Amino acid sequence: MDTLKFVTAGQPICNGSAGYEKAFDILEKLKLDGMELEFVHGVRMSPPNQKMVKEISAAKNMVLTAHGPYYINLNSKEEDKIEASIKRVLDTARMGKELGAYSVTYHAAFYMGMPPDEVYKKVEKSMEEICSSLDEEGIEIWVRPETTGKPTQWGNLEEIVKLSKDFKQVLPCVDFSHLHARTNGLYNTYDDFCNIFETIGNEIGSYALENFHAHIAGIEYGEKGEKKHLMLKESDMNYRDLMKAFKKFDIKGVVVCESPIMEEDAVLLKEYYLSL
Repeated sequence: MDTLKFVTAGQPICNGSAGYEKAFDILEKLKLDGMELEFVHGVRMSPPNQKMVKEISAAKNMVLTAHGPYYINLNSKEEDKIEASIKRVLDTARMGKELGAYSVTYHAAFYMGMPPDEVYKKVEKSMEEICSSLDEEGIEIWVRPETTGKPTQWGNLEEIVKLSKDFKQVLPCVDFSHLHARTNGLYNTYDDFCNIFETIGNEIGSYALENFHAHIAGIEYGEKGEKKHLMLKESDMNYRDLMKAFKKFDIKGVVVCESPIMEEDAVLLKEYYLSL
């Protein structure tokens, strides 16, 4: 990736049910850079829509990412649910590759009351299977476990970074709002954001900062972590200092805005970033 791109999490809200063609026109008019395809309820897209999304995004030079289904738990106590979760990650990667996506992300697991190091081993075992299958199929795409918004969910920064070091196809998806929420208000200063980038650059390598995938939104949270997404200006999310840290480290990749009216906040983020 040559620059930092700003995209929406799904079709712009103002598009209603008008479909992908209109959605890409809206993104272009707003000077946004693409879209994260939300396969959160299943990896499904009709062949005509696949063709349209692939062709329009390429013609308009827009970047695509994909978000896997919510029903993924690589630490399920039931083996068949782990296998189904692995298949959902693989299906997201296959669809992403077919559409020309830059990377795919997903929420990997829940702790289920188990010690974090045991959960890590189970997630790692599943990632071995996922990466092996993608290798066999010749599918090259970044596969990214996401930092999660509740302390009951596997996926703090350290866990995501460690997993990324273990597999060549794996890099983090850093959801800055989730990190802020799961710690009940931490990870929200300029120094915090710089430390995140320093950690990723030092632990994984500079290529992780040149191929970044971030999620940002306003967020409401409490002791149990994330409650719901908010507009940035209705929240305490320190997006200005976050954009300054992106600029300082010359991060390249994709920033996905997940605010309730995501196109408005994506424009806000991009315009502020470009003003720095």
